[in-house]
Amino acid sequence: MVSSGYERRIGDRFATLDQDGNGWIDREDFNVAAKALLGEFGVTARCDKGQALYGGAEAFWQGMAGIADADGDQRITRQEFVTGAVKRLRDNPERFAEIARPFLHAALAVADTDDDGAATVADTARALRALGVSEQTARATAAALDADGDDRIGEQDVVPALARYFTVTE
Repeated sequence: MVSSGYERRIGDRFATLDQDGNGWIDREDFNVAAKALLGEFGVTARCDKGQALYGGAEAFWQGMAGIADADGDQRITRQEFVTGAVKRLRDNPERFAEIARPFLHAALAVADTDDDGAATVADTARALRALGVSEQTARATAAALDADGDDRIGEQDVVPALARYFTVTE
């Protein structure tokens, strides 16, 4: 039995993906996120990093639509999101990680301003801010992602953390 508390927590995550705030998640939300990240870091859409980010955004959208777009209208309502999470992602962060990984990999490459294979805590906070996270939350989240304190945040840090965030267990 799924508790209403679990459904409420998952429902709260909906706004994170509804980048334009129109009440549903669609392909455009993922494009808005990609555009915001590219703009923040001064990366062009036509370069390799930009193309990878838009490709990752499309893969993320396709994965989410496959899990949650119950009526096939290419829009995921809050209720569809909650239902999809309950049925297909609950207690399965690996499934969410599989869907999100291409986008997160590309987003980290954009935020990796010195191309050393990882983003700094400051650049991770910048990326989160570009995605609509408040300044305080972005800084705290980026710092928490740097568990070993080396000022390097890589895919191995971000993917599991985001997967846990979107597949909250009771």
